[in-house]
Amino acid sequence: MASDLPMSPQLEQIHGEIRDNFRALANGFQRLDKIKDSNRQSKQLEELTGKMRECKRLIKEFDRELKDEEGKNPPEVNKQLNDEKQSMIKELNSYVALRKTFMNSLGNKKVELFDMGAGVSEPTANDNVQVASSMSNQELINAGMKRMDETDQAIERSKQVVQQTVEVGTQTASTLKGQTEQMGRIVNELDTIQFSIKKASQLVKEIGRQVATDKCIMLFLFLIVCGVIAIIIVKIVNPNNKDIRDIPGLAPPAPARRLLYLRTPEPFQ
Repeated sequence: MASDLPMSPQLEQIHGEIRDNFRALANGFQRLDKIKDSNRQSKQLEELTGKMRECKRLIKEFDRELKDEEGKNPPEVNKQLNDEKQSMIKELNSYVALRKTFMNSLGNKKVELFDMGAGVSEPTANDNVQVASSMSNQELINAGMKRMDETDQAIERSKQVVQQTVEVGTQTASTLKGQTEQMGRIVNELDTIQFSIKKASQLVKEIGRQVATDKCIMLFLFLIVCGVIAIIIVKIVNPNNKDIRDIPGLAPPAPARRLLYLRTPEPFQ
């Protein structure tokens, strides 16, 4: 059925490699069931584990190519290809479960962290596999207790870090609140200063206008006084000049002044 699916050459090549690995896994587990030596079984299991890792990589590559070509294919084709991908994941998970069964039967006390899940997951260190081989039960217990102690210590450190973070956050919030209030007061003071500057500017303009008006009036009066003085001087110097009118309130100059001498009458002899 899978061979009838419409695939691009790249997808078809990846699909073929996955199927080849699945056939190799099936044959390997069949041979493994016939091997009696535990060392050979362990070696065969390691080879099969490598095949499963390769299948995991290929399925992830198949999924990436499928997403890249999803817009080019009809919805029915995409659905069929996704169903094929899920089928391959289930088949790989079945081989993983079969491997666990053989590992338990061999009694190698291996801690299996290889988990494909319901889909293709990202790889972690050592391909998500941690093996505790060649260890006795007591060593495994000691290692487990040590790991639990380390975990408890890490949890305590995390609690301390969280507590310190909360304290720092509280202090930061208080500081920010104080700074916000201070900024508010500064803004209010700046508004007051700006208002005062505007009022002062208006007052300076009013004073400037008043001073300019007073100067103009004083200059005008000064000119009038100078003109009057000039006319008086001209009339005194040249009284016969008829081109200059008399200033109202100022008596015209006399044409000639005569000194009248009052003679005292002589006594009658």
